[in-house]
Amino acid sequence: MTLHAIKLDGVEKSFGAVRALAGVDLVVSAGECLGLVGHNGAGKSTLMHVLTGTLSPDTGSITVGGVTISGEWSAAASQSAGIRCVFQELSLCPNLSVAENARIMHRPLKGFGWKKRASELIRAKLDEIFPSHGIDPDDEIADLPIGKRQMAEIARAFTVMSDPLRLVILDEPTSSLDAVTAEQLLAYIGKETAKGTAVILISHLLGEILSASNRIVVMKDGKSVAERPAGGFDRASLVAAMGSEAHSAKSHSIKSEAATDASPILVKAHPDGSATGPEMIVRKGEVIGLAGLAGHGQTRTLLQIFSRDHASVDAPMSFIAGDRQTDGVFNLWSIARNVTIRSLKSLTRYGLIDSEAEERLADEWKNRMAIRTPDMDNNILTLSGGNQQKALFARALASDATVILMDDPMRGVDIGTKLEVYDMIRSEAANGRSFIWYTTEFDELAYCDRVYVFRNGKISDEINAGSISEERILQASFAESAA
Repeated sequence: MTLHAIKLDGVEKSFGAVRALAGVDLVVSAGECLGLVGHNGAGKSTLMHVLTGTLSPDTGSITVGGVTISGEWSAAASQSAGIRCVFQELSLCPNLSVAENARIMHRPLKGFGWKKRASELIRAKLDEIFPSHGIDPDDEIADLPIGKRQMAEIARAFTVMSDPLRLVILDEPTSSLDAVTAEQLLAYIGKETAKGTAVILISHLLGEILSASNRIVVMKDGKSVAERPAGGFDRASLVAAMGSEAHSAKSHSIKSEAATDASPILVKAHPDGSATGPEMIVRKGEVIGLAGLAGHGQTRTLLQIFSRDHASVDAPMSFIAGDRQTDGVFNLWSIARNVTIRSLKSLTRYGLIDSEAEERLADEWKNRMAIRTPDMDNNILTLSGGNQQKALFARALASDATVILMDDPMRGVDIGTKLEVYDMIRSEAANGRSFIWYTTEFDELAYCDRVYVFRNGKISDEINAGSISEERILQASFAESAA
């Protein structure tokens, strides 16, 4: 008989009038990788908070290892039961080192020499999951780029000391990882489940779900609406189960005839900071992709352009952050205020903000971006991660910016919304807006007019639309010299 790592029966959870979970039944077996998919706001993250004890269900039961929980279910109880979670919004303490963050999870790491033991523990797991990770256990979390922070949190979740490791929940674990490190993680998941550990993999990258999962559950409106072995789904049927129409990248190509070699140049930049290195050129109406392994200068180049450092820009700009908690949302403000902040100049009348115009603009973009909220005056943090990202898109696209800088902005965004955003980018590019788009998702590069590949802070290749291929991008990513 298959041993259940965890089982939920009829779990419900509401936040006021919002019913986040509507009677969820879920079983995860030992040694199984369960793929969990659904649109933003489907209830996936709420369900994970219930599993990890950070939220208590209103009704329903939780069974762990065959034993139904009868007492208080808390974060400490979940930890003791061997349940770990890497949340979509990373939870490491930014002012502590990687090793110190490992100590927080493991009570036996105390007394003389604890730091050395913590360093050895986390380094060994990083080496096992992410060879050549480049992370020192003494590195302070706040000093690491988001990709390495994600690697450190994933490695910490799989470390084992006194408590057992029964279930690891990975909520969008590859959202900030490049293709190479994402493949390393997926390969490790296969090894870990072979040892008997259960894994719940939540991802909007359907290729990952289909390749890594044994079984897939689809959630919609707070409940499970489809469940079958992974081999019973393909990409189209999985998208259909979530309630979206499947589209191919070819049919959604953003390439626009509005951009030609004669189009005005809006941006010129030298990513390496010199006047002689390879130059990036962005013309009006172009969608330019930035590719290569994470941490090789793509985000720095976007910030360099935004600050006009070693870059000439002949247009107003807006920036869409991928690390929304650090660089994107104003977490004490409402959703509406987060959306309209970039457009205040156009909303001002006689030196005062026209509150009615601001409300109309916020409501317009709530509808256009399908932001799931009953009230735009709610705090931005009441939204799911993907809906927060929609608000950042709305902020940029509602503004007067002609050049939109996008720093891997699709983190945690569901497939349906992605397709809508791709259409919106195509439409805006056709109307003369330019996009500079750093992405760690190879499929998104197919939507670009040109791609600049980065290595060691420099452009190592420039690829036109008809020549974009994963092989060429990887080759340029590992090239020793710039083109």
